[in-house]
Amino acid sequence: MEKILNMKKRKRGRKFSRKTDQRKALLRSLESALILKERIRTTEAKAKEVSGFVEKQITLAKLENLSSRRLLARKLPRKIVKKLVDGIAKRYKERKGGYTRIIKLGQRKSDGARMAIIEFVK
Repeated sequence: MEKILNMKKRKRGRKFSRKTDQRKALLRSLESALILKERIRTTEAKAKEVSGFVEKQITLAKLENLSSRRLLARKLPRKIVKKLVDGIAKRYKERKGGYTRIIKLGQRKSDGARMAIIEFVK
């Protein structure tokens, strides 16, 4: 029999020099802040990473059924789920994707980190 070699795949996502639980908490807090405020200023890498999470949540919220609300409620507080389903998801009912925009700002003075603003598309 021939030996089948599997191609090595890259790991998805950024680690941000944090352990798994800390990284999940960071992304969840960024996601919550973005949904509540609809525009936040953060590093470019964090903005790019949280963008995918928020887009998936909006797509789920657009279903507007009980099971999607329950899935959202597992990860997010009740206040945020309500705003997501009743406000943001209704705004993007006709849109198929691309709910967020990342605007690059340049480097932060203190440590040179590249900054960006992530916001919802109007």
